Amino acid sequence: MKQIARFIFLTLILFSLSAADVHKFYVAIFQMDYIPEKNVIQMTSRVFTDDLELAFEKKYNKKFYLATSREISETKQYLEMYFAEKITVTVNGTVQPIKYLGKEIEDDVLVCYYTIPTPDGVTTINIKNTTLFDMYAEQQNMIHTNINDNKKSLLLTLDKPEGILEY
Repeated sequence: MKQIARFIFLTLILFSLSAADVHKFYVAIFQMDYIPEKNVIQMTSRVFTDDLELAFEKKYNKKFYLATSREISETKQYLEMYFAEKITVTVNGTVQPIKYLGKEIEDDVLVCYYTIPTPDGVTTINIKNTTLFDMYAEQQNMIHTNINDNKKSLLLTLDKPEGILEY
């Protein structure tokens, strides 16, 4: 009887673990740090490469092969275009341009670097971020900020793609 109970228990555990793999977690992380000496916010994005590749293929109707030897030469332009369309940063009531600087790969994550000008410092920041929302209804974009030595975060979703932080 104990062997049957143990078999059922182990079967249930294995089934639970394999079922957990069926539902993927969709999240991207954005870090924003204010550098007062340079009057800029430095932003870093971390997005799963496979998710971004699928979004690019759907949106631009071509394969990009991100982070491989087959990556297309126009990737930089498409990254700039995509994130400029998906992210809007308003500092102290004024929409600021986002300047794409470059990218690197960490395991299966594409890390991109940007700067955002802040000519008058930062007292409020409004962030709209719809990265991958057109691909995954479950997508969550975590925004972590370090502005004026205050750390605050936002969780942006399809239902709430925008948030305001005051410093």
